[in-house]
Amino acid sequence: MTDHTMSFAPAAASARNWTLTGAVAAAIALFLYFLPEMMSGYWLRTMISVTALVLASLSVSLLYAQLGMISLAQYALLGVGGWFALRIAHGTGLPFELALLGGGLAAALVGLVTGLPALRMRGLYLAIVTLMTAGALQVLISAFGFPDGGPGILGKSMGTARQMMERPLLAGTDEAYFRYAVVVVAICYLIVWLHIRGRPGRAWAMIRRGEICALAGGVNIVAYKVWAFTLAGFLAGISGGLLAGGVGQLDATAFPASQSIMLFAISVIGGAYSWIGPIIAGLLLRAFPALLNDFRVDGNIATIIFGIGLLHALTTAPNGIAGQLGDFAKLVAAKVQTLFGRART
Repeated sequence: MTDHTMSFAPAAASARNWTLTGAVAAAIALFLYFLPEMMSGYWLRTMISVTALVLASLSVSLLYAQLGMISLAQYALLGVGGWFALRIAHGTGLPFELALLGGGLAAALVGLVTGLPALRMRGLYLAIVTLMTAGALQVLISAFGFPDGGPGILGKSMGTARQMMERPLLAGTDEAYFRYAVVVVAICYLIVWLHIRGRPGRAWAMIRRGEICALAGGVNIVAYKVWAFTLAGFLAGISGGLLAGGVGQLDATAFPASQSIMLFAISVIGGAYSWIGPIIAGLLLRAFPALLNDFRVDGNIATIIFGIGLLHALTTAPNGIAGQLGDFAKLVAAKVQTLFGRART
């Protein structure tokens, strides 16, 4: 893997890059804290969805950047996390945080099962198997629907009003919930960062270079592959729980297998090797179509644009938009440094 600014690869980040990463993260956090005060209700709800989908894209990027594996089931796992978060919240009345964690753990378990084929296959074959898994989950979600406060195991209401999922006590308003979601995303980013900077990250890097090399280095390939898929499933499940909390309920028709393909494609366009890439992907998934709607432009045109962007990313910009922005920032910094050097002389 080549050197990337704010790259997922631990060896790629110099002290200067990590300083830049911290400065950018602080600026983004400060901006997001004051952002709700500048948005309408429509855009605030859109940004809540964007924040949740950042985690879904992060789960894709984790597998793709660390292991070079393509999972086309991550959006379906988002639905799994949302389903269990809703069921726990309606069925037990537990606090939102426990329901959210339960949804993440349930999706992690399904992600573990989804990742079992990765022990023997990768590339196109793994992509097809995970896409079939997404299709199976789509059928189940469409058949059973999402829990809405009804009785029974499935929690479906029959002939009565659907209940909304209660938000956290400290995040009842859209503004507060948006900030709450940002904090959850930041915690999940920290979890991924600790993995990549620790033993799992080193093991994943060796597996990506070659399994023979990893075996020679004493890496338990089975354990670390399964752990990567489990962690990716957990992130997707938390994303689904955040979406459920933001809307109050979920639509069973909103999780087709095609959305998992779209999620992967946009994650590559945003920059799968960069920490900022998932944020760009989340904006492309929700904010960009919403912006087109504001200008009375058919939101489906976004799909055409994404197709062109994916072709561009695969052929000329493998680091995605985030990589191009990083290269531009380096160019500007070099120009500024040159100008200051000339001014001093």
